[in-house]
Amino acid sequence: MNKSLLQKLENLSKRYKKLDKLLQNNYKNLTRLEYIKFSKEYSNLSILNNVFMLWKKSLIHIKQTELLLSDIELKNLAIKELIILKKKSNDLLNKLKSLLIPIDPQDNHNCYIEIRAATGGDEAALFSRDLCKMYILYAELNLWKVEIVSKNIGEYGGYKEIILKIIGQGASGKLKFESGGHRVQRIPQTESQGRIHTSSCTVAVMPEFKQSKKIILKNSDLKIDTFRSSGAGGQHVNTTDSAVRITHIPTGCVVECQDERSQHKNKDKALSVLLSKIHTLQLQKQRLKSSLMRKNLLGTGTRTDRNRTYNFPKNRVTDHRINLTLYRLDEILLGNLDLLILPILQEYQTDLLLNI
Repeated sequence: MNKSLLQKLENLSKRYKKLDKLLQNNYKNLTRLEYIKFSKEYSNLSILNNVFMLWKKSLIHIKQTELLLSDIELKNLAIKELIILKKKSNDLLNKLKSLLIPIDPQDNHNCYIEIRAATGGDEAALFSRDLCKMYILYAELNLWKVEIVSKNIGEYGGYKEIILKIIGQGASGKLKFESGGHRVQRIPQTESQGRIHTSSCTVAVMPEFKQSKKIILKNSDLKIDTFRSSGAGGQHVNTTDSAVRITHIPTGCVVECQDERSQHKNKDKALSVLLSKIHTLQLQKQRLKSSLMRKNLLGTGTRTDRNRTYNFPKNRVTDHRINLTLYRLDEILLGNLDLLILPILQEYQTDLLLNI
């Protein structure tokens, strides 16, 4: 462990002890708000301090056992004991590091995934369908629910655009690394000469937010249009102005929803997505100003980001942000997305630790 990290842990341990004395001896002098504030801080530091104390004790045990290596009779026993003690110490150190990583409150939110066909025309729309299926299967593996908020079907199948709502604990935290450009290399169904084409889609992951004091959607800032839904949906859907398009004038964000028969339901869904879009834009601006992340692992959901390349002929996926290449494309498309997400998450956490 480096000196700065050790010093930080020592300071947090001192703070924990100070709060312990304060809450036990001087709690009567505290106001109600102060007591709640200090109690919460004390509770948050409790686990960290306990693990830190156990880790320091493990180092003492290791040093004591190392002294036995000079004893010929106890040397072999000491070597075996050291292996156990060092593993335990390393496990405690890893736990300490994970506890030091700041928790993003948005990671536990539900989220929206917006998938758009970018370059490649009909082939890009077909690839957006493959990405959509991949995220749905991944959600099922995590026991999350999936709702289709809106979709715009391509001329030859697939989606020009589709928005999914993923409902489940930790959905936003795991899927936030999916934002950005996704490129595919394969032979399209319409290609008669067997040539490999390159197409792309963009993915934007947005945590779900409810209207709050931070973001208030004023009616004067909204332009709301209604129109008839297109595509399949039955006689009612196609003959009434149930579809809704909302434009947020200050930011230029536009959201359409036409999957529900009711105009009010479509409007509610569109407003929810719009709020998440605006909040996500604000988060991206904050990240640009912050010096915490040296590596751009959290994409913006635009074409300028280059997240991954999916090469079908070679069954290969490359994540360009961390230079990771896997020859398991078939598994990943069936929902085993943790093969890509977990290494990125580890890289992200390492980067945060280096900047604490």
